[in-house]
Amino acid sequence: MILLLGTTGYIGQAFQTELTRRGERFVALSRSQVDYTKFQSLYDYLKSSRPSFIINAAGYTGKPNVDACESAKADTLQGNTLFPQVLANACAALEIPWGHVSSGCIFAGAWIDYGDGWVVEKDMTKPEFRAIAKDSPEKIRGFDETMAPNFSFRDEPCSFYSGTKALGEEAIQDVGHSYIWRLRIPFDEFDNPRNYLTKIQRYPKVYNNFNSLSHRGDFVNACLDSWFQKVPFGTYNVTNPGYVSTAEVLEMIKEILKPEREFEFWKSDVEFYTTGAVAARSNCIMDSSKLLKAGIQMPIVHHSLKTALSKWIL
Repeated sequence: MILLLGTTGYIGQAFQTELTRRGERFVALSRSQVDYTKFQSLYDYLKSSRPSFIINAAGYTGKPNVDACESAKADTLQGNTLFPQVLANACAALEIPWGHVSSGCIFAGAWIDYGDGWVVEKDMTKPEFRAIAKDSPEKIRGFDETMAPNFSFRDEPCSFYSGTKALGEEAIQDVGHSYIWRLRIPFDEFDNPRNYLTKIQRYPKVYNNFNSLSHRGDFVNACLDSWFQKVPFGTYNVTNPGYVSTAEVLEMIKEILKPEREFEFWKSDVEFYTTGAVAARSNCIMDSSKLLKAGIQMPIVHHSLKTALSKWIL
């Protein structure tokens, strides 16, 4: 039996749907049934139920976005750092393997070769970065799982949300047998306030940057496959291979969905952070080759975006 936590969330719902489709026996546990944020309550429940595997899709992201985390710091810290630590220790004590949904938002920028060797560039809005992305994409690569987060409390500035997600990874690293699955800007074909494709169509202005993305269905399938195929425990960037600019996504939207509106970009970071956002935003490119080497293949990001848009459901 698989135990699923966080079933009311955007990613938890997708896990529940896919587990049901696969015919896997699972229990979707809510906090109203068991307050699993408290160690003793969680430990007692796990000891009696003895799940074969636990999926933690619980966490605090803020609504409608991470700006809300800046004014709900206690809840954000509890959901993203303290609770994963409680769960890790309970699982380790009972020798139960588990998987934790983390985030790629603990990174900013990408590795780039400007001509003098590889360096980390946090500002991907620079004209020289955009020029290389257009003409020499092989000179840009993403962050892999060996690299320390650079959008965290240890490497500021960062959002409070990203800081707590990075601390959460630290808290559970090497505790028991677990997967850390890094999600990055989820999307799919279903119109939803949490869907990146929904958000980008409804923003009054759009922020143009480069990012790796995770198709929600691809992400959930990759996570489940990592368990069922007995992939080695550890941290994995679970993103669709490649990266895409916001402008490219909008071009796909215009070509496939043919919206009646025109899209306008923020003129600069100054305008965006003065008017459009409170918390600093993570824009980053992730390297998902470790997942592929482990035998888990996800479609490239451009393919998944086009497929989602061609199946768009309101």
